[in-house]
Amino acid sequence: MPGATGSSRDRLLARLRQLIGPVLTVFAVGALVVGGAAWLAGWRAVADACWIAGTVSATGPALVWVLLALRRGRVGVDVIAVLSLVGTLLVGEYLAGALIAVMFAGGRALDSAAERRASRDLRALLDRAPRFARRRVGTQISMIDLSEVAAGDTLVVGPGEVVPVDGRVTDDIAVLDESALTGEPLLVERVTGDTVRSGVVNAGNAFEFKAHATAADSTYAGIVRLAQQAGALNAPIVRLADRFAVWFLPLTLLVAGAAWLASGSAVRAVAVLVVATPCPLLLAAPVAIVSGLSRASRTGVVIRGGGALENLGHARTLVMDKTGTLTMGRPTVVDVVAAPGREAVDVLRLGASVDQFSPHVLAEAIVTEALSRKLELSLPTDVVELPGSGVTATVDGHRVMVGKVPAGELTGAWSTAVVSRARLDGAGIAWVSVDDAPAGAILLRDPLRRHAPRTVRRLREAGLQRLLMLTGDRAEPTREVASILGLDEVRADQTPEDKFEAVRAESERAVTVMVGDGINDAPALAAATVGVAMGARGATASSEAADIVLTTDRLDRLADAMDIARWSRRIAVQSAAVGMGLSLVAMVVAALGWLPPAAGALLQEGIDVAVILNALRALRGNPGNDVQVDANTERMLLRFAAEHDALRDTIGRLRECANRLATGTDALPLESLAAVHTLLVDRILPHEEAEETLLYPALARPLGSSEATATMSRTHAEIRRLADRIGTHLAEAQAAGAIQPDQVDDLLACLYGLYALLRLHFVQEEENYFTLAEDDNVPEE
Repeated sequence: MPGATGSSRDRLLARLRQLIGPVLTVFAVGALVVGGAAWLAGWRAVADACWIAGTVSATGPALVWVLLALRRGRVGVDVIAVLSLVGTLLVGEYLAGALIAVMFAGGRALDSAAERRASRDLRALLDRAPRFARRRVGTQISMIDLSEVAAGDTLVVGPGEVVPVDGRVTDDIAVLDESALTGEPLLVERVTGDTVRSGVVNAGNAFEFKAHATAADSTYAGIVRLAQQAGALNAPIVRLADRFAVWFLPLTLLVAGAAWLASGSAVRAVAVLVVATPCPLLLAAPVAIVSGLSRASRTGVVIRGGGALENLGHARTLVMDKTGTLTMGRPTVVDVVAAPGREAVDVLRLGASVDQFSPHVLAEAIVTEALSRKLELSLPTDVVELPGSGVTATVDGHRVMVGKVPAGELTGAWSTAVVSRARLDGAGIAWVSVDDAPAGAILLRDPLRRHAPRTVRRLREAGLQRLLMLTGDRAEPTREVASILGLDEVRADQTPEDKFEAVRAESERAVTVMVGDGINDAPALAAATVGVAMGARGATASSEAADIVLTTDRLDRLADAMDIARWSRRIAVQSAAVGMGLSLVAMVVAALGWLPPAAGALLQEGIDVAVILNALRALRGNPGNDVQVDANTERMLLRFAAEHDALRDTIGRLRECANRLATGTDALPLESLAAVHTLLVDRILPHEEAEETLLYPALARPLGSSEATATMSRTHAEIRRLADRIGTHLAEAQAAGAIQPDQVDDLLACLYGLYALLRLHFVQEEENYFTLAEDDNVPEE
């Protein structure tokens, strides 16, 4: 096959290019050492011959690299290396020539080794790609090729095996290591009904799951395709050496010529050329950029090449989609409201039973919510789905519809309240009707990503001056998200064509980054200077069109990528500038005759090693951007984050109690108030007290001082004050046998105020503190 032959030839050539540096280094070092031994033994002619051989061995490849650059119309600083090698041969400075050969060949070898080390994380993605799957049919389990897996197959994943395709867990629990995709070391648990992504490792017992995508359409396949395209040596920053050559090459020749004319000694000119050999330029930029790519890959960011990394560091405008980018892109159930005479649990069970076979994203959210509540779903029959209207099916002998209901069929105060709340909260409504009568409503909302506000702040700190959101969503929820995040401009109801034109216009004005998630974002991603895809959930067209893919659903990885880009470029320029500065000083010393060629070659070797070691700092990232928390503090953060998720639903009881008290529709307002007070005393206040005494002191060190949590501590005190006030009202009402009229206004202020305060407090803690815990699997807001 011609394609296979061409691919094999390319791999062979790439392998040969990798071997040139090490082989040349071994020969040059050998010639230098043997020559040195011969010189010590008094065999000067043999020593000179060995050193000449070493010099010539480096001169040939260096000359080839120069000629190849000239064919591309570029005059690089390799010219100086060739001149210094040839010059040492002409003036008889054979030891200096051998030292330059070792320096030049060693530099190439170090460059290759640094590239291999820096890019090992990218190659690891390819090495881990699954090739087979275990399919179960009845009681028979067989090993099949990955290409044979079809959607709907039941697959078995053994301990330590890689999940081959995307699917949904059918066993009770699956313990997974998702570090290959997310970069996070903590194990996660997926229960029945949860989705599982290809590429993660089974860290527990064998489990079964149902495939809902083929191998080619699964998450890991898209990431592997992207990693195969990743490269670094074509980056603009890598050509930094050639940009410096515009002034450095003429300057070197001028100094060398002046030294020759002033002294009449060609040796001085050669000494200048020797110390001017531009290894700092040739090595610093590639090592720093490839190190940056490796650093990015370890944080869950796969970058196609160094060009994208450099452009990201120069970006001034950020354009974002909303759904799936700033929000989770997976609607969640926020409330279930039952019609009078119905139970909310039964409404959810019926709705989820009907939606089991619907591919709609809202149906998936309803089913997931029901499964998380351990509800027993019935098998629907006679399922009919009308796009844009909903799903109708027979469940337990009743005709049940989930979806839209004509406005004329909605009667009663309960349905009006549902519509009003949905409009205020920016939520969607899935009405549930039983035998043509509305039985309840399921409210769904696409939650804001927990990391989004902090990420936006970090992006502004990284140099972005204009933040624009483009979304096809309605204006109401769009404005709310924009207000929370402090964006500069928002455009709702955008078509893919609108997005494309907007991004193209922004790209013409400044270096623009576009972040998107869905297939409709692909044209806009291609139009941006740098396209970034939220590609954790599959190989979509957005991933294929993007320059950068975030392999985890954490939006803050974009801020990490920008930090890495700026740090890598800073290290590259710093390494090159310091190296060239030292070379310039050495050139002046050599021109004055105080630095002979051999000593100059040794000095230049030391400069090269220092430059390479400095460039490798890009692998570690900028220490100034890290907020390090110890393992115990991280566990506490995850613990309190989990408690937030458990308490968030219960906070709504405060508002419900206040609503009943305000409307007078609750037959037992005193008992309702007592239940709310019990919730405060038994659950909420102990949680806040534990945060105050355990978490906040632990955060003082990583955040710099206890002042970082001082405002949150003041909020804790206010929560305690309002809870005590409610307790006082309860005691007075219990003594009187009922809530007294003169208590109502203050009680309403306390209940509504505490509800709002707790919601705000939870969000603040999650944004400021809980995001310090490196766990992609903490549930979002």
